[in-house]
Amino acid sequence: MSHSAVSQAAAVSVSIGNERSLTRSVFKVIPPFSLSLQLPIFSITFLEICLLDFLIASEFDLKPSFACVVSIFILQQNNSISFNTKPWSSSLALTQKTSTIRDAKRYSNTTICMSVQQASSSKVNVSPIELEDPTDPPLNLYKPKDSYTAKIVSVERVVGPKAPGETCHIVIDHDGNLPYWEGQSYGVIPPGENPKKPGAPHNVRLYSIASTRYGDFFDGKTASLCVRRAVYYDPETGKEDPSKNGVCSNFLCDSKPGDKIQITGPSGKVMLLPENDPNATHIMIATGTGVAPYRGYLRRLFMENVPNYKFGGLAWLFLGVANTDSLLYDDEFSKYLKDHPDNFRFDKALSREEKNKKGGKMYVQDKIEEYSDEIFKLLDNGAHIYFCGLKGMMPGIQDTLKRVAEERGESWDAKLSQLRKNKQWHVEVY
Repeated sequence: MSHSAVSQAAAVSVSIGNERSLTRSVFKVIPPFSLSLQLPIFSITFLEICLLDFLIASEFDLKPSFACVVSIFILQQNNSISFNTKPWSSSLALTQKTSTIRDAKRYSNTTICMSVQQASSSKVNVSPIELEDPTDPPLNLYKPKDSYTAKIVSVERVVGPKAPGETCHIVIDHDGNLPYWEGQSYGVIPPGENPKKPGAPHNVRLYSIASTRYGDFFDGKTASLCVRRAVYYDPETGKEDPSKNGVCSNFLCDSKPGDKIQITGPSGKVMLLPENDPNATHIMIATGTGVAPYRGYLRRLFMENVPNYKFGGLAWLFLGVANTDSLLYDDEFSKYLKDHPDNFRFDKALSREEKNKKGGKMYVQDKIEEYSDEIFKLLDNGAHIYFCGLKGMMPGIQDTLKRVAEERGESWDAKLSQLRKNKQWHVEVY
């Protein structure tokens, strides 16, 4: 295929899923992955079979005839094939999933799982269901002096080339020994010595968990983090100064499958998803990697088949980032919007691409102001509101909410006090 033809093609993302595992007792079990190919939209079935046959045979050392059977099975599942028009999405998916595939032997006892890029509208079965049994969340099972040694499964860059900075989705294997609930955090102890305390380890860095308690493999053995690489640039020279870069974020983003990682926790109760009312409204506000806990919420609400929890309320996500290439998990969120239009709303604030009503940059608080009347009515009716991201986001948001409250003839201080008393107000900033 010529370069010009490839540039006009759609990215076809073919995912192998848990829900329709190939005959489990016969087929080799592998971790979730996507084979992202550049193919023209028309008459692609034969080409897909040939290319999938080659890729599967080479990656898993299968005989070509057997690989062909697997390829045909995958392609017969029409709802596991999706078209993605983002020019960089295909290569990113292949890069991330390849590292996971190469680590497949470590998951030889797991079931075939749906990819992060999965496109099926049906829900995914999860296990072990016993993770639903505890009435209280797990807290501080492992502490800094007695941390748990987990392993890296995969590291994927999840932003496009025009995003300022690098953000990675990191899957960690805890083998079921470090259970958590949606909205909690893990502590990570990067390797090396604390420069301020010679001979002592680094301090713990907290990261919101970006997966449900069942993990990206839906088997209760992994957890995912969403990490932005912290890089310092000298204001005078404009050059990067590695000595001042974030120790933990760079360790995580540079990790390779199989690398060991010291974990503490889980910790946190303020961001737990209240499930006593399955018809509740959840308003989620995030900037950047603050979207991590909401990814876990939304997978639980819309992707996973949890027997004792069926969501029938409203989940409304506001996400603020710099530009389109900076959007995190946009394919997942957009699919929920398509499949559950009555239960999910998604509003984005792109500060470098959009203008607010005053002509300035569009920040997440500007989006909140646009829908302020509706948001206040929902809060009056018991909605939960969550904030997660850089602490610098809160002053602007608080000012906006206060101004709106005053325009409505209300006291924001009194309203905020009532929201906290009713446990409707959830904040986790860093």
